[in-house]
Amino acid sequence: MTSETTGIPGIDPNVVTAVPINGDWITGSESSEVHAPYDGRLLGSVPKLTAGDVDRAVAAAKQAMHDEPLPQWRRAEILDRAVIAMQAREEEFARCIALEAAKPIKTARAEAQRAISTLQFSASVARSLAGEVVPLDAASAGVGKLGFTMRVPIGVIGAIAPFNFPLNLVAHKLGPAIAAGCAVVLKPAGQTPFSSILFAKVLLEEAGLPAGYLHVVTGPGSVVGNALVDHDDVALITFTGSPEVGWGIRARAPHKRVGLELGNNAPLILEADGDWKTAVAKVKVAGFSHAGQSCISTQRLLVHSSIADEVITELTAAVEALVVGDPLDEATDVSALISKSERDRVAVWIEEAQSQGATIAAGGEIGDDGVLQPTLIVDATPDMKVCELEVFGPVVAVTRYDDFDEALRLANDTRYGLQAGVFTADVSKALKAARTLDFGGVLINEVPTWRADHQPYGGLRDSGNTREGPAWSVREMTEERLIIFNG
Repeated sequence: MTSETTGIPGIDPNVVTAVPINGDWITGSESSEVHAPYDGRLLGSVPKLTAGDVDRAVAAAKQAMHDEPLPQWRRAEILDRAVIAMQAREEEFARCIALEAAKPIKTARAEAQRAISTLQFSASVARSLAGEVVPLDAASAGVGKLGFTMRVPIGVIGAIAPFNFPLNLVAHKLGPAIAAGCAVVLKPAGQTPFSSILFAKVLLEEAGLPAGYLHVVTGPGSVVGNALVDHDDVALITFTGSPEVGWGIRARAPHKRVGLELGNNAPLILEADGDWKTAVAKVKVAGFSHAGQSCISTQRLLVHSSIADEVITELTAAVEALVVGDPLDEATDVSALISKSERDRVAVWIEEAQSQGATIAAGGEIGDDGVLQPTLIVDATPDMKVCELEVFGPVVAVTRYDDFDEALRLANDTRYGLQAGVFTADVSKALKAARTLDFGGVLINEVPTWRADHQPYGGLRDSGNTREGPAWSVREMTEERLIIFNG
């Protein structure tokens, strides 16, 4: 059987997969193996590149922007062609995501579709990107002068991607960068490099992106990641990942623009007057999709005491009904965490919560196949790790409250601030939540895990310092240049 049927389409597990640098597909002198998180099968190998390779990529990117600046119509047409090519390969990308990230295939298909949507929105931004007129004659000194702004590419972008959405979060970096007219040096996550490599192949070989505008550097973050962050000719770093790494990058590059999309421990408040049955049905997905490995996975469920027992009973049954297993099985809802070390860390946090007085209503165990079962923790307290920190695992922790103001306080009692949700039928409570919850996004009668790819998405504090979504990302990836004509 070929890799087309047993592994990732287009990837030979017995050969080092080449990555593009300035039009050359290189394998380097050393390589790293990539194994499937679910069953440990060898998926392939990728080059272990060096700081010198990063220098070459950045130099080529800078030269490409100088020699071949892309007008907006070309940027849009490249993205349009990428959309068509990705649509034709949607199932191939879904299989790649499922294998390298252990994301259930039906969820992986949704990610592939979202990546296509992200490119469509990026193409729209490329066509509509514009400055604005500045009314200089609003001051007497400006009479006879014409002022306007232009959006110009910021320069070479260093993109550092995470493992949990190995296609769509890369699309959220590359799509806006192309729309902005910027060349990119991309470092994919070491656990999930193949989605990025296949995506780059589509952009370079089918969509018509000039070779100098995209380079992929695989290898350890301590080598290629640091080289990218430290490079003088990289104007902007866009990073998605942990707060510890993200803020370390920000401190390391004080003279660069650094966009960080980091973690969260997303709270969802269920008021007694809200449609809690709908909320439970949504949490079944929102708390456990991709084994909870999402920055906005619903993690803290704050439930009014008057409905808590009913909510817990129904949610327990919903969690126990989740199908756990092989990500390529169409029935699977939850599969493996990205690594055994991450699985074991989450299991320890669950055990700690139980030892501190919480109850495990469902899951909490590692199955015979090595997969941590979806876990519902009841009567959790704010000081437990499963509430205080980002679990990044298949865990939802329930806390009871008696007063809406108490619920708002509990939700805000966090170092994070990405998205929060509230279910209530009371408009005044909804408006109070919108004013009070200190998060980048507040969702009313929706789980905090919901996201549209064109919305301004981002958070506060340890959740980051930027807003993503093509229109907002392009603002970060361009500079506003003022032009003044003296009439």
